[in-house]
Amino acid sequence: MQDFSAVFHNQILIVALVSCLTAQLLKIPIDLIRYRKISVKALFSAGGMPSAHSALVGALATSVGQTRGWDSAEFAIACLFAVIVMYDAAGVRQAAGKQAKILNQIIDDMFQEKEFSEERLKELLGHTPVQVLVGLSLGISIAFLANSQFA
Repeated sequence: MQDFSAVFHNQILIVALVSCLTAQLLKIPIDLIRYRKISVKALFSAGGMPSAHSALVGALATSVGQTRGWDSAEFAIACLFAVIVMYDAAGVRQAAGKQAKILNQIIDDMFQEKEFSEERLKELLGHTPVQVLVGLSLGISIAFLANSQFA
């Protein structure tokens, strides 16, 4: 059995995680500019600009392509995984967020004069296509920068 500490030296994993964390951290100044308030909640929530999921899988696929080869089976797997994650972020999860918004509005309308103690549904679940593309671009850029340092 290999030494588990080798995980902390896995360049591909580190670059992908740094890309994800960078995208999450960027949400704070972007929200500050956009909404004129600091939202630490943005660090721990899904959705928003840029997509951290897209940054993670973009960096993952790029790093795999750079280290294993652009024609490798590993790159093909990472690339298809990235497409599925980004499709889910922009499609399925965004649709679920829209449904949550409508359901919350229905509940507000139905119980306008009555007490209703149920928790509201989370509305910001997914990403717009632009948020996904910005996250993907961020992940690819970080991977190229990081991997050029290690080369």
